Amino acid sequence: MASEKFEAPDLQKFIASLRPDADDLDDLWRRPEPQLLPVPSMVRGFRIRIDLQRTKPPVWRRVEVPGDILLPRLHEVIQAAMGWTDSHLHRFRTSNDRNAPEFLTQFDLDEGDEGMLEDNVRLDQVIADEGDRLWYDCDFGDDWKHLLRVEKVLDDPPSAPVCVGGKLACPPEDCGGVWGYSKLVDWVRSDYDDALRPEVFDSAEEGRAWLPDGWHPDVFDIDETNELIAAVTAEPIPVVEELESLLELAQNRGARGLRNALAKPAASGATDVSADDAADLTEPFRVLLDVVGDGVTLTGSGYLKPAVVEQLAHRAGITEWWIGKANREDLTWPVADLRATARALGLVSVRKGRIAPTQAIARRRDDPHAILRHITGRLPLGTTPAERHAGWMALAVVANETPAELWEASISELLFDLGWRDREDPYRVPSPDSPTLDALNLLAGAMRANWRPKGVNAAVAAIARGVIRA
Repeated sequence: MASEKFEAPDLQKFIASLRPDADDLDDLWRRPEPQLLPVPSMVRGFRIRIDLQRTKPPVWRRVEVPGDILLPRLHEVIQAAMGWTDSHLHRFRTSNDRNAPEFLTQFDLDEGDEGMLEDNVRLDQVIADEGDRLWYDCDFGDDWKHLLRVEKVLDDPPSAPVCVGGKLACPPEDCGGVWGYSKLVDWVRSDYDDALRPEVFDSAEEGRAWLPDGWHPDVFDIDETNELIAAVTAEPIPVVEELESLLELAQNRGARGLRNALAKPAASGATDVSADDAADLTEPFRVLLDVVGDGVTLTGSGYLKPAVVEQLAHRAGITEWWIGKANREDLTWPVADLRATARALGLVSVRKGRIAPTQAIARRRDDPHAILRHITGRLPLGTTPAERHAGWMALAVVANETPAELWEASISELLFDLGWRDREDPYRVPSPDSPTLDALNLLAGAMRANWRPKGVNAAVAAIARGVIRA
């Protein structure tokens, strides 16, 4: 008997019966976008329990967050609350179905994925009532899945995210998912019985050295957790308002030179940097990122291990002028300064005894321009008025193409005009030192110049002008 012919219109009816909103086969298999709730007229808060799924007993945290928190910031809160190091990709889902609606990150869009970007989505557009749920996945290799469930709606929202409870330590990063974590838990709880040692370690010494310093599966420190949450959710100082306030202060003090130093680079001069210049400027930071790789364990005292220090010192050019072995971070201050500056710039993070690239930079460590954009987006560095003002003065001096030999003296003079004085002698100019100056020195090649770069570096000046104009 001849088979019945399946006409195209019938195919369309078949598709429509499976999903009424699907117009063709592509639509049929395309992941649906999340459906957002209207933005509430009043901001409420949520008490949320976060469970790391498939861990027994469960690793969990209880957090309170304002409803208007954006999903990228919520991601940071989850990472800090759980104890992750923010070194892997992540994704939010609105259900646990096979083809669940999900939000995309900027990385996903750069990779060509299509869908709704998480950046401007508020939490209260996704959840609203007690019992509502949201799913959060991270590290798609180890495949950690989290369930967020609303325990209570708070009419009085917290001013900032806070952890109010939890149990058990977060698994170590890259431990092999739930299976690897369970092996580690059994081994550590047995007081490192060699019979239970995970087979990935050749010896107990290797395993204990790999584990984060002091890690025990039953230990959860809520104070440390809240310190991490506070650190990742601290609001940045508004740069434009800060620079405007400095210009106004210079005007009020009659410091014409200071005002010109700030205003001139804001009005003229190149800000572009070539690919070759970007590679030269970021060299010390790229060396650090390359040596650290996906992460290395620090010593029990929190220093880079001697072999890592030696490799850094050699590749960064420090050994060309350094007197000594350059194998201990606490005795090799250029290495310590490089690490501290990279951490302040958000290039690397230190969590649970390991140093690793931050998620923001891990996928772009081989792109000098991307690293440079990241660095300039963080300048000036510092949290105190003294550090911030010194940072702005450093940017002004460098932006005006002052020779590097005169940077420190020029910064001190501008700070003096701003009203700052030496701590011990009010008639002396203050110190020019700041985290921003350290960053500019590194960009100018201090690692290969005995920390004394010379002359005018046009590329560094362009960067400083770009920051002031931002």
